[in-house]
Amino acid sequence: MEPYLLCLIVFLPLITGLAMLFVPGRYVVLWRTSATILAILEITLCTICYFLFINGNSLNMEFQVPWLRLSFGSFGWLFVDFHLKTDGLNLAMIMLSSLVFFVSNISSFSIKKLTKGYYLLIFLLMTSVFGCFLSHDFLLFFLFFEFMLLPMYFLIGIWGGERREYAAIKFFLYTLLGSVFILLVLIGTYSSVIVPDLELANLTNNELVNNSTFTDQVVTRIHTLDFDYIFNKANYLPGSLLDSELKSFIFGWDARTFLFFLFLIGFAIKLPVVPVHTWLPDAHVEAPTSVSVILAGILLKIGGYGIIKLVMPLFPDLFGKYAFIIALLGVISMLYAGMAALAQKDLKKLIAYSSISHMGFVMLGIASLSKEGLNGAIFQMVSHGLISSLLFLLAGFLYERTHDREIAHYRGLASVLPNFAIFSAIAYFASLGLPVFSGFIAEISVYMGAFTAVKAGILPFWLVICSLLSLLIGASYCLWVLQRMFFGEFWVKPSLENVLLNDLTLREWIMFLPLSILIIILGIMPSLLFNLLSLIK
Repeated sequence: MEPYLLCLIVFLPLITGLAMLFVPGRYVVLWRTSATILAILEITLCTICYFLFINGNSLNMEFQVPWLRLSFGSFGWLFVDFHLKTDGLNLAMIMLSSLVFFVSNISSFSIKKLTKGYYLLIFLLMTSVFGCFLSHDFLLFFLFFEFMLLPMYFLIGIWGGERREYAAIKFFLYTLLGSVFILLVLIGTYSSVIVPDLELANLTNNELVNNSTFTDQVVTRIHTLDFDYIFNKANYLPGSLLDSELKSFIFGWDARTFLFFLFLIGFAIKLPVVPVHTWLPDAHVEAPTSVSVILAGILLKIGGYGIIKLVMPLFPDLFGKYAFIIALLGVISMLYAGMAALAQKDLKKLIAYSSISHMGFVMLGIASLSKEGLNGAIFQMVSHGLISSLLFLLAGFLYERTHDREIAHYRGLASVLPNFAIFSAIAYFASLGLPVFSGFIAEISVYMGAFTAVKAGILPFWLVICSLLSLLIGASYCLWVLQRMFFGEFWVKPSLENVLLNDLTLREWIMFLPLSILIIILGIMPSLLFNLLSLIK
């Protein structure tokens, strides 16, 4: 039964969507209730997987069945299995995703237009996200990765703000470009990786010969994209793109180097890092709050997840060789996006740029090539998923009441919205990396890894020192927002004076409280996550 939990996690949203397909959109309460119950079930299933995994009862739960068997003539066969598998990394990601989808669905109660279409797209997006994280086959991962494009495009383009079409098209084009790069690497991997001879014989006897599909055909070789094979250099064809040293393949690079940079850029766009980041602020500003929560809390993490899960094990030699470039991109993102956040007047845009800055920590931690840095990068992805979700929910709280996100239009909100001010303080202090919050643990782990890399000669000392400026910049814009909006004598822009500013409702307590509690718990007890990451195989 345990392996089927993985299938249930992936396909339960899709099943729910199909079951609700013939329910009219006017039954808004029914759609909201089904989405909320679905999110609670996903949290429950992911929590069950967590405890089974952490207790050692079901390490690496796995579900694998034959799926595609394609012939490409003289190139051989491609065998693709529907292969789902857990490890510490993807388990942390699906637990984060289940919680973020829960608070996003609660936030979606404010959606009034085309409710049925909205929730159907959310269900499709949930299946795509969980499938992407749990996939253990490159082609399966890529298909789920691509499926995320369509629902997000429509969620921004239909339910977004005034410039929603521009933001949606920009998001789609940037992410599609990254997908094309990843697809090229997938094709190169397909042509390079084969099933070993012994297993080829077993497959031939047990599956090919007795299957009429393969009768009277000569099986030359079987290619695979399964993670268990593509990360093992012993399975590479001699002279293939992944194995060869084809000099001057393009731009004077050999084939492996070219594919490595395509792969890295493809996921860097999704993360995103400077200079391929400009789609994110526009998407956040125009997207509704519930979609911004998903975008910041989950979808950005798929970029970091792809680098850790695919790029590092597929190109370990080149990752070490070009660690400086990867770290440099991370540090540039940390500093540039942090300074851009300081210059913002729109609250959502400030949070968007702060997200880009915080993703720079992920790149720095990964580039350190140390256990401390890698754990810090993963911890940062989880921590930022919680913190950014809370920040966007808080911005949405204010926008729902006033339809104004200008920071300069508010002052002294703590005197009229005390509970809102408390949650805002938690979110911004966690974002700047104050001790007792998860952001502090993430950042200190990244820097432990970075200085370990300096000692090992992987990264230069000056680069890590320069990155420390981002901590000062982050504290500057977080404290500036808190001081400007929440303290001093109460004042709002004259056009907002007649707006009724009520403090938190029960629905908003349900959204803010679990995120805040987890941010503090992970800050005090980081072992809850680090113990999970220590089981990564």
